[in-house]
Order: sequence, then structure tokens, then C-alpha cells
Amino acid sequence: MTITERARKKAEKLDRLGELSAARDEERGVSLWQEAFRRLRRNPAAIVGAVVLGIFLLVAIVGPFFVPFGPTDTIGIREGLVKSGQGIIPGPSGDHWLGFDHQGRDEFSRLIVGARQTLLVGVVSTLIGLAIGALVGGVAGAAAGLGGRWGRWVDTTLMRIVDMMLALPSLLLAVSIAALLGASLTTVMIAVGVVSVPVFARLLRGAMIAQANSDYVLAATSLGVRRSKIALGHILPNSLAPVIVQATLTLATAIIEAAALSFLGLGNPDTAIPEWGVMLADAQPYLGIRPALAIYPAVGIIITALGFTLLGEAMREALDPKLRK
Repeated sequence: MTITERARKKAEKLDRLGELSAARDEERGVSLWQEAFRRLRRNPAAIVGAVVLGIFLLVAIVGPFFVPFGPTDTIGIREGLVKSGQGIIPGPSGDHWLGFDHQGRDEFSRLIVGARQTLLVGVVSTLIGLAIGALVGGVAGAAAGLGGRWGRWVDTTLMRIVDMMLALPSLLLAVSIAALLGASLTTVMIAVGVVSVPVFARLLRGAMIAQANSDYVLAATSLGVRRSKIALGHILPNSLAPVIVQATLTLATAIIEAAALSFLGLGNPDTAIPEWGVMLADAQPYLGIRPALAIYPAVGIIITALGFTLLGEAMREALDPKLRK
């Protein structure tokens, strides 16, 4: 048998194998994401979380364009309705649905505009943590799964750094970073983002190591596919599902931690720019006069975090391979 005939027969076997492996359209199964979406639609917690987040996103993105008053307009002081020094801060009325704050500003307008700042801080800080954590976890996971002895050394070094970050309480680490960088909105984003880095790194690294032991990786390696292509083209895409779920859950934590930093005075020093954590801190001296000034932003933070948590937990259950039929 000549070399040409051997090559032809080998090609025919590979073509036949491909034909047997490829299912017809009517026989194809449902992908992981399609099945997860179907299960989410039947999950009451996911529906509630999605509705809450939809309302929050609508308010945060569109709401500031339709607020009845400017968030920095001291209407109550100008009209003589608010005298916080004398304990006079009017409550809700027909024109001012949530009343005034201690500086005579419309509380409803500030709450709506503050939703955008809260969303901005939560999303940006989560993206910071996701980007850095995915980079660290991706390198560690690829090195541990495919890198041999040198890769295990790289993985060990990176994970010990991540373990040191995990050993510190998240809020304490965030406060320390914010105190070093100085009070600003950017500082809050960086501090909260850095806190979430080890979570994403550990999660992606574990998922990639699990994928590295799969049969398709062994097959690709035996066919001579480069390790970098296996890691980036196959292992990484198949390891992203738990990371995406964790990002949804981290958004809830990021909003709470950002509000905590703003409450401690480490957020935006310009109190004229409404943000729920700053509004909560500003209301503390006036709890005896108008406790609602603290209740409004606190309820907003709680409901928003609850929405992200409900949706994130539902996504985690929907993507759990143990629960797939």
C-alpha cells in the first residue's frame, strides 16, 4: 500500500468519524445556555430578580432625564420650607413626592439620579475585578493544566498571592485601599474591584483545571494542537459560565461595599452629586427629625442587591451540570 493510499484511507476514516459525530438538526441536543435560559424562565426567583433589575436599570439610565427638579437645587431653603437647624424638614407633598433633604433639595430627584451613580460604581468595580481576576485565574489555570513543572510553579506563585488577599476581610481591604488612594468615586471603584479579584481568579482557575482533564483536551493534545490554542480556544470558553454567574452575584456585593465606603466618608467628597451611600451618610444627623431620609436610600440599596442576588443564584442553579437532565 502506497503512502498516497494510506493518506486517502485515513482521510476517509476521519470524514466518516465526523459524519457519525455530527448529529442531524432534529437530533441535536440543547446547549447549556439554551437549557439554562429555559430553566430561568420557569424559576420564580429568577423572574423576580429580573423584574427588579429591569426596573432599576430603567430608573438609573432613563430616570435622570425626567426628574422634576435638579438634584442640587435647594428649593426648600429658597422657599423657606426647610429649616434643618430648627428641626423643620417637610415630608412628602403633591409637588415633592418624597419631601426634602436637610439642604432643601428634592429627595425624589436625588434618589433617581443617585441610582445612576450606584449602578456606575457597581458595574465598573465588577468589571475591574472581573478583568484582573480573569487574567490572573486564566494564566494560573492554563499553567497548572497544561504548563508542566514550570506551569505548576507559576500557578503556585499566583495562587499564594491570591490566598493572601483572600485572608483579609473584604471590607477591611477595601477601606485600606480607599484610605491610601484618597476619597473619590474612582477610588471606590478601584477598591471594590480589587476586593473581588481573588474570587474571580480562584473560580476561573478551578474551572480551567477541571476542563484541562477533559477528553477533548487530551484529543487536541494528541493531535498536536498548540497548548496556547487549546487554552484560549477551548478550555477558557468552556470555563466562563461560573465566572459570569459570579459576576452577577458580585454586582450585589459591589453595590453594598461601595455604599459602605461612601457611608464612611471614603467616596465622592462632593456631596452635591447624589449617590445612595452618600445620601445615607448625610441623613444620619437627622434621624430624629426625618428618619425617612435614611430609609429611602437604604431600601434602594437592599432591593437592588436582592435583585442581583436572586438572579445570580437562579443562574447558578440553572447552569449547574448536576441538575441537567
